[in-house]
Amino acid sequence: MTIIFRRFRQFLHAAICAAALAGSLGPARAEMSGWIDNVGGRMRLVALPPGHDGTIHGALQIEPKPGWITYWREPGNSGIPPQITVAPESGITLTAIRYPVPKHLIDGTIDDIAYDGPVSLPLTFSAKGASRPLELKASAFIGICKDICIPFQAEFTLPIGPANQSRPEEEAILKNAEASLPEKPSSQFKVISHKFSEDMKELWLQVALPDGGDTAPEVILTGPNGYAFTRKLMSKRDGRIFSTSIAVDKLPKNHEIARKSWSVLIIDGGRAMETLLAFD
Repeated sequence: MTIIFRRFRQFLHAAICAAALAGSLGPARAEMSGWIDNVGGRMRLVALPPGHDGTIHGALQIEPKPGWITYWREPGNSGIPPQITVAPESGITLTAIRYPVPKHLIDGTIDDIAYDGPVSLPLTFSAKGASRPLELKASAFIGICKDICIPFQAEFTLPIGPANQSRPEEEAILKNAEASLPEKPSSQFKVISHKFSEDMKELWLQVALPDGGDTAPEVILTGPNGYAFTRKLMSKRDGRIFSTSIAVDKLPKNHEIARKSWSVLIIDGGRAMETLLAFD
């Protein structure tokens, strides 16, 4: 692949787009909204009561229909990244969205970084005055795509109850969402070294992998917002040591790499690790 950068697929006729954006609320109970449906799938919002420090853990559950996909934070050359906003009057702010391990899907000219099955995006919120009753008002906007990409927007109003009882269903959803995230770097699975070529056209990586093998792992390199790179110019695996060169075909004009951090996701079989790459 050359470069993956953020731009939209051609949408349906404006009337269909408007219908897809309308999203009506389904029935809800405390800490779990009803499902909101779209022609290509459905989504709902889940949350737990705030902790003593006002932190609220939640998740956006997305279930594409068979044959449809939705997108990672850097979606590929044709996708729409997830966007979540919280109404200021909620007294709640969104502080983090995390992303489970995606797939790199290539079909002709379409090159996507996406999910082709159910996915839950772990969310972290911060609440002011967490001792009072809270109501989380949030909007989620995603792309859900098959032959075409349909924008899917849903509005959620979620009462946040007190932390005086267990919520096993919500807790299980959040636990599974956390388990689907990439690993953090460890002594067994990490980037050993990284370096740009002098012309800034490729990034060299040496990686320690958790297991031996003879296949090249998937590498997804993300740079400035909206830019991701996956094309390997060379690869060599020697057991648990993997060396590769990733093509960096295009960057924003006058982009300065010094004192910046990029991210790299390494997917090796059933395991994946994501880490930051700091540049002096």
